[in-house]
Formats: sequence, structure tokens, C-alpha cells
Amino acid sequence: MPSNCKPAAMFAIPVAIITSIVAIVMGLQSIEPAQAKSVYQSVVDAKGNISLPKVDFRKDWTVLGTWAIDYDKKDGAKGFHTVYAEPGAVAYFRANGKFPDQAVIVKELRNAKTDALTTGTASWPTDLVGWFVMVKDAKGRFATHGLWGDGWGWAFFKASAPEKTATKDYKTECLGCHVPAQKDDWLYLRAYPVLKK
Repeated sequence: MPSNCKPAAMFAIPVAIITSIVAIVMGLQSIEPAQAKSVYQSVVDAKGNISLPKVDFRKDWTVLGTWAIDYDKKDGAKGFHTVYAEPGAVAYFRANGKFPDQAVIVKELRNAKTDALTTGTASWPTDLVGWFVMVKDAKGRFATHGLWGDGWGWAFFKASAPEKTATKDYKTECLGCHVPAQKDDWLYLRAYPVLKK
């Protein structure tokens, strides 16, 4: 190496480049997950009306769990409820013990068929009944809206009319089924093992 060459100078990075890199990194840390924000914005309008997500949540979201429903308590399941959470919500829950503000959860309801198979009596999901959509609301954005309260937005969509919610008042139409899960932020976390670390 020539005697007039300084080793540090060989690897010197212009200050402008370093400043730009630091600015980019700092900027990335302050950005909310774009997909989570876009899901909320596509589901909730400025007045607090809730719509069904227009994304393929069966393919792209995380399955939290599935419930087999036996309405008459005999002869196997009569329905299946499969619950999905938007991308990023599970990782946030595992890190913080709660869902992030604006998280969207969808519960898909299907009827069931039960039959005696060689493996035993089995039930499986069949035709679609509809979807429940819950939207986390840690800020109480729509306090006077009938679909919002107790930390969530609540809406049910019939499979026959998915363009508009059938729910008018979450307190009388939704909350009653969730009373046993009130201590867990109104969600039946016991059935969602994916939320555990």
C-alpha cells in the first residue's frame, strides 16, 4: 500500500449518503403497516359504516380457529364458524397481548353435514350462511353509531346480501353472544391457539 494512502479514506462514505440512509431507516420505523391501514380503510367509511372486506381473507389471512356448532346438542355439528385475522394482527397480539387498533377480524359461518364414516361420525362445513366482521376500536371513534361500542365495531353480513350489513344495533344483536368472553376483550381467545407464543 502506498505510504500516502490512509486506510480509512479507502472506505470513507460521503456524509450525504449516510444522512440519507439514516433518514430512510427512521422513516420506515414510523410508518404503520400499509396493509393493515388499507384493510381498515376499505372496511370502515368516514361515518363508521362497516363493509365486508373485499380481499380474499380465506387465502391471505391467518385462521385463528374454527368452532363446530351443535345447535340441538345431538347428531354432530350443524354449523362451522371459522375466524380469520388480517395480516400482522397475530404477530401484534403475540407481542402485546391484544389486537391492534383498527385490526379487522372476520368470522365465516357455514352450515354443516354430518355422516357416519369409516373413521367415525364426522361433520364438515357446507353452504355459506354469512360473515361477522369485527373491527378493533381502541379510540371510541363512532360513539353514537349503532355498530360501535365496547372497543369494537360489529357487523353481520348475510351470504345472500353481502353488500350491506344486516346489523342495526350491536348491543341487542351481537353483544349477548360474547358475554362469556367479556374478560378477554369480547373474543373467545380460548379457541385461538395461534395467538399463543
